Amino acid sequence: MDRRSMLSILAAGTAVALTGCQRAQGEPAAAEAPAAPEAVAPAAVDPPLLPPPPGGPKTPIPPATITALPGPGSSMALTVDDGASSEVVGAYIKFAKDTGARFTFFVTGYYPAWIDHRAELRPLVESGQIQVANHTWDHADLTSLSDIDVADELSRCKLFLKNTFGVTGAPFYRPPFGRHNARVDRVAADLGYRVPVMWYGSLSDSGLITEQYLIECAHKYFNPQTIVIGHANFAPVTRCYGQLVDIIRERNLALVTLDDVLTVA
Repeated sequence: MDRRSMLSILAAGTAVALTGCQRAQGEPAAAEAPAAPEAVAPAAVDPPLLPPPPGGPKTPIPPATITALPGPGSSMALTVDDGASSEVVGAYIKFAKDTGARFTFFVTGYYPAWIDHRAELRPLVESGQIQVANHTWDHADLTSLSDIDVADELSRCKLFLKNTFGVTGAPFYRPPFGRHNARVDRVAADLGYRVPVMWYGSLSDSGLITEQYLIECAHKYFNPQTIVIGHANFAPVTRCYGQLVDIIRERNLALVTLDDVLTVA
């Protein structure tokens, strides 16, 4: 059985409410954070192993917003937000184990998926293959909150990450909906989150989309030195891993975590 046939046995999820993250930089955001997760039945994934991250020194960056990996290179940072679906989080973890994929989860702390998969995920975090970072406690629009409430959103997630995975995710954080300003960034920096992480490309799966559209987005945005946003909320991505791996390999890209390639000056 070929890889795509194996992937096709992943069961489709039931559609749920749209998630709260933007579909791509500059596009309109959904009004609410993701609702209840849909069911997925993860199956075996068997694409070839992906290459390790590039060697050499990390690139120093200032404490400021980033939308791409600086400088020349062939790396790509896949960043996966939210975690509304425990099954999709589990499928991403299996994808990492099966292929050697490296990526960064931006964790929304109140979703049960992160506790559901703590035992599987923590060793991958400790090894550095998967990075976890702060996406707030319950996906609030930080620009609409007081300084105290902004700090609470980030602090609760920070404590959750420390207690669950042994790290805080600092200095990287992703503001829900991509919405932040100088005031929010100042509060975040006081908590150690000095680098807001935006993106230049998107799998556009903050809401439920077709597999075909997701792959079209990957063809468009999987490029050297890009930061690409995806979401662990809906089933279609779990049926696309083989095709995503094909694109990565055809373009000679290396999937990296932010910590693999960046250091904050």
